[in-house]
Amino acid sequence: MTARTSDWPGVRPEVVAEVVAGLSARLQKRLDGAAAKLAERPVAREGDEWRVEVDEETVLVLHAPGGVVAAEAGVRCGCLLAPACVHRAAAVTLCPLAEVEPGPEPEQEPEPRSDTDGASGEPNGRPAADPIAGDPLTAVELAAVRHLHRAAAAVLAAGVSGAGAVSQAELLRAAHRARLAGLHRPAAAAVTVATRVRAARSGTPDHRLVDLVAGLRELLGLTTALATGTAPVAELRGTARQAYREEGGLRLYGLFAEPVLTATHAGAVSWAVDADGRLSTIAEVMPHDDAAAAAPQAVGAGNRTVRLGDAALSHREFSRAGLAVQGATRSGGGRLGAGASVRAVRATGAAWTAEPAARLWSEPASAQVARALAAQELPYESRPAGSDLLFLDVTLLGTAPGPGGAPQLLARCTASGAQGGPVIVLRPAHEHPDLPFRANLALLATAPGLRLRVIGRLERADRPELRLLAIGTPPAAPDPLALSADRAGRVNLGLERLQTADLAASATASATVGESADGLEDGSAAPTPYGPPVHVLGRRVEQTVTTGRHALAPSEASAAADRGLLRAAGLATAAELLDGLRASAANQQRDVFGRSVTDDHEDFATAWLTAASYTEELATALCASAWSGEG
Repeated sequence: MTARTSDWPGVRPEVVAEVVAGLSARLQKRLDGAAAKLAERPVAREGDEWRVEVDEETVLVLHAPGGVVAAEAGVRCGCLLAPACVHRAAAVTLCPLAEVEPGPEPEQEPEPRSDTDGASGEPNGRPAADPIAGDPLTAVELAAVRHLHRAAAAVLAAGVSGAGAVSQAELLRAAHRARLAGLHRPAAAAVTVATRVRAARSGTPDHRLVDLVAGLRELLGLTTALATGTAPVAELRGTARQAYREEGGLRLYGLFAEPVLTATHAGAVSWAVDADGRLSTIAEVMPHDDAAAAAPQAVGAGNRTVRLGDAALSHREFSRAGLAVQGATRSGGGRLGAGASVRAVRATGAAWTAEPAARLWSEPASAQVARALAAQELPYESRPAGSDLLFLDVTLLGTAPGPGGAPQLLARCTASGAQGGPVIVLRPAHEHPDLPFRANLALLATAPGLRLRVIGRLERADRPELRLLAIGTPPAAPDPLALSADRAGRVNLGLERLQTADLAASATASATVGESADGLEDGSAAPTPYGPPVHVLGRRVEQTVTTGRHALAPSEASAAADRGLLRAAGLATAAELLDGLRASAANQQRDVFGRSVTDDHEDFATAWLTAASYTEELATALCASAWSGEG
């Protein structure tokens, strides 16, 4: 299917499940083909209705107020088989899945909440009738969990190539059942998996296999833990919405701003630090209808006014200024509430070299990496704000060939101006060519020897890698950036473009630096991607997600080669897990006549989850080792 996502309205996941479930078994087999044909038809929009001419006599209408089909009745078809026709099901299959909105943020001040209170989807912010945090699963919840686990296992066994519209709809139906049972976290994980499967099958540019693998691992891990009771139930259940807590008065100092760009949304988010060193965010993110205009929309959002109280400054301005806030509310994830009771006025900012911002750079790099890796184990909504951000002082080394021969920008991590830290690979925070990240990194590559104070996101790999977000000048640098006074010594790399003149002051210093990317003055080499052959097991885990359990049925010679490579590297556990995964994939149950029988894929899903979790833990350990200098 090659239909553009922007041509169609969004659709609620439960609507997809209901419409597809209404098809007969015969029509379900034809659904993927019907969707491919419908994707070639032009789509016309008239207000809140999207119209598609299926043929000369049949018109398909999608009623989507606000750009989202929220009910099954919103999909109408003029053919004789409607409403149980394949056209309606094909249409909702082509529509992008809309995020479930739990309700608006409460306008009044939130009530104090205890740690055991469940967050409510009600607008008044009062606790809903969710089970008590310590209660075990009810019979209804357990049935929903098992249904969701079976649906996820079926998607895994089929792989992206075999997980068509029917399999996706069954996963969404199980997700809706879990949400109705109050299991919000696994329900959200299931919708994420369905969205990523769709992206993989349609070949959208933002598809990443590693994200789909991570989504399936999280979903199967959640359902397994819930069914077996091996983790706190309250944490696994999740909440319908994040709770905002009273913070009273806050003095915020802007740090940086970055663009936000996804398949369906675009905007900007500003980061700030308060006097206690805590990070907070203020976001301006909106849905987009045109993928081609999404990147300019994200960059332009940096000029929009910060939505907090009476503050009259843009996100770019706030990244260099400050705010004095009264009646502040803040979610567990660090997002600041913008309720009617919040008051905020502009205040002076703080340089990165002054408190409270400077303390963010005082923590050793290895400790920051350990903090970021530990936060990845927490539910997304429970992660502290900025837990994946690193604050480092670096010296640029120039470019060196990376995997596949592509050039990569290297930098030496320093502490208090001293040399000897790890050599890290600097990457753009987002690869979209219409965002300034890549152009800015290319310009920085022309200034080896330049010393910078940087903010970036940890890229988990077996060598130090950082997704660069913002740069500034470190304390007492002999070659500061030649920035105008209004830029406060820092640059938001995703919203602003560096110019050659910005690096002019460092030209002389750069020419005298003794380090280079290919041969470092201390005798060390540039980081290489070669290490323990973890990729052998990881590749099989990914192949399963792509093509299903049948991908693990190669020749015995291939299996023996993988086994030998892992054992030779001392990864005996990985070898055993791979053998177990292959054996489980080949263990197809048959009846007394030798015919294949229906398999719930339970054993195979368990074997895959074990292998995927091992790969995840080993990758985390290798990343921590690389940053500590032990890799």
